[in-house]
Formats: sequence, C-alpha cells, structure tokens
Amino acid sequence: MKPVHFALKNTLSRRTVLRGAGVALGLPLLEAMTPVFAAGAPSNTKAKRFVGVSYSLGLHGPNLTPSGNPGKGGTGYKASRYLKSLQDIRNEFTVVTGSSHPGVTGGHTAEGSIFSACPNARGGTARNTISLDQLMAKHLGHHTRFPSLVLNTGRSTSPSYTENGAMIPAESDPRRVFSQLFVDDSPAEKKRQAELMKRGQSVMDVIAGEAKMLKRELGHGDRQKLDNWFTSIREFEQRLKANEAWVHKPKPAMSNDKRPNNVDDNNAAAIQKAMLDVMALALQTDSTRFITLHCSSNRVSSIEGVDESYHGLSHHGRDEEKLRQLALVEQAMINEWADFLRKLKVHDQGGHSLLDETMVLLTSNLGNASAHDNRNMPVLFGGGRFKHGRHLAFDQKRNYALPKLYVNALQQLGMEADSFSTTTGTMSGLV
Repeated sequence: MKPVHFALKNTLSRRTVLRGAGVALGLPLLEAMTPVFAAGAPSNTKAKRFVGVSYSLGLHGPNLTPSGNPGKGGTGYKASRYLKSLQDIRNEFTVVTGSSHPGVTGGHTAEGSIFSACPNARGGTARNTISLDQLMAKHLGHHTRFPSLVLNTGRSTSPSYTENGAMIPAESDPRRVFSQLFVDDSPAEKKRQAELMKRGQSVMDVIAGEAKMLKRELGHGDRQKLDNWFTSIREFEQRLKANEAWVHKPKPAMSNDKRPNNVDDNNAAAIQKAMLDVMALALQTDSTRFITLHCSSNRVSSIEGVDESYHGLSHHGRDEEKLRQLALVEQAMINEWADFLRKLKVHDQGGHSLLDETMVLLTSNLGNASAHDNRNMPVLFGGGRFKHGRHLAFDQKRNYALPKLYVNALQQLGMEADSFSTTTGTMSGLV
C-alpha cells in the first residue's frame, strides 16, 4: 500500500506525522483482519445473491467453446465437449467467449484481478481495488449473519479484496466452514467474541480521537479526506456493534449428516464439491448472500485415468496424453459446478427457485494456462433471472470487456451502477 501524505499548514513533529500515517493506514488493516458481520432488519424485497467460482488453472478452450450459430445472443449453439453433460440445465446458464479484463496480464499472478478487474503492470498490481463480491457485500451484506464468505480449495489466498485493496484470506477447510455456519459456539466462546468486539470499538474510539487531534493541523483538502476516513471509522464501529447481536443468536440447525466429512484431498473436484455443498446450505439458510470460491487445489491423483498434477496437465504444450488427462479433470470440475446449479434450481423459495435468486459465475484468470494467457477467459454465467440458453461469442482477438457483465450483476441486485473498474456499460446480449 502506498504511504499517505498530508499537506500540513504547520510543521509537525516526526512523532505526530507517524501517528497521522498510522491513522490513515489503520482502517484498511482492521478491515482486512477482522471479520465484519452486521445485523440488519429483514429486507422486504426479494433476496438477491451472487456466487463467484474461479479456477486458478483455466479451462481448455477447444473443449469448452460451443460451435454453430454463435453470435451475440445465439441460442442454437452446439454443445461443446464440456457442456454436453449440462444440457438438462442448458436454459439456466449463458456461455461467454471472447472476453477478458482490460489491462490485466501476467498469467498466474493475475488471480487477484479475477473479481476486481484491476489493471496491472506486468502482472503485478501495486494496489488492488474492491472485488465484485465485496462491493455487493458492502452495500447489501448487512441482512445476514455473514455479509460474505471467501473460500478456497487449496490455499488461503483469494481474489476477494476490500475497498482499500487488502486481500481477504480464504477459508480452505469445508468442515470448518460448516462449523462456522451451523455449529453454535459455547457460552465461553460467545463471551470471548463479545469482549473482542467491545475492545474493537474502544480501539476505534482511540483512533478517532487521534484523528480529531491531527485534523486541527491539516489543510482544507486533507481535512476533507480525513472526514471521509472518519465517517468510515464510525460505519465500522456500527458494524461491530451490530455484530454483538449475532453472537447471541442461534445459528440455523443443520443435521450432522450434511457435514462434509471424509473429503478426498487428492481429488480437486471432490474438494470443490464439498465446498459447493456447504455453500448451497449457506444460501438455503440465508446465512450469507455473497460467496466466492477459488479452486486452486493441484491434487488430482484420485481421479480415474489421471496420474499427473493438475498444474502440469494445464501446461500441456498440446501434448495429446496431457490433454486427455486434463479433459478428465476439467470435466469433473465443470460437472460439480453444474450440480451446484441443479441444487439451487430444485430448492423452492416460495414459488420460485433459489437459482432464480442467485447469480452464479464460473470463470478463471487464465484463458490459456499452457501459454499463461489472460485473454479469452472461460465464462459460464447462470441463474439470477437472466434470459439464458445463449452463447455470447465475442471477438477472440479483440476481446470484449468482461467487467460489463459485472455491471449487469450489480444492476440485477438493484444497485445503481453503470461501471466497474475501468469499464462502463453492460454486456451486450445478456438480457
């Protein structure tokens, strides 16, 4: 994070300047380190949700891209190899090809931009920007116990970022996620959590007091910046106070047979399934409405017919045997994503399905993992009351801006948005 400089009316001591920098940098650190929960009044409007599933190693384009009657809005496309097993839910999702994030390069290092679309220089962002899921949670996450869930199948890293560009570490154990969602804490633990929240509020009071002292020695422009920061401090305090209400509320009851036990850690698709199953329960119980799952597990030796690592197969160099094994892995991964859509589709929400209320995005920062190419990102977009069953085929040489789809998603939630990251407008053909 870049240092913050104030234009001072009077000369300050070095100690005071450092305290000023501490004030300016304190909030992002607290937001990144502290789980933020908020209790809000039940919404009178129909719940809207978003799930973002991302793959760290892409999907092999020739096996994913449909053929026949492409074009913007084409419904008569011929299912590709990977999509043949999804034909029973063909009208529940849209295939998008020829799109990517403008200004994002760097192969694997572009993972951080999957949901933020933050441009980078040679794959390295000096500072990321807020990810789509966290923007949604910031404005609409206060109606649930968990404003968002950030998950990963392999590492604690994630493509979810706060407004201040801080990465939110992901939970990588589906069993722990299940416990956090559905197992009530002991009375002692509840007391400890409540005490920690009170301490957090007192820390906010101290920081706010220092900010007021510093404000007297700042110029007009910097005072305005500090006022904005001070407002965000107070909002954070309010979220901490609201969280106290959730501590003493019982979690949704869930039978123990739903707990994801005995997950095969050598099967990336099985780990993805375990996470998706818990995610479906979280949505069904309205424990959260915004979830990201980054699939980065490299272990696939338990998948029949596969004897190499996932990463090694993704860097196939067009080797036929590697491509054969890669197809087995990727088909298994896509099938689990499709089963997740099916689960949401059959869950009744009082005359409509949970899938109608939930936008589900599948994508990756890599369009061609073998070449470390970030263009032509794989995109499957389901649910959310969009008119699906289409293949939106954009130019694979001059890619269409994928953040336009993110604007669609924001607007579908009822948010007033006409741009995301560096891109303005909505995606053509996505009704």
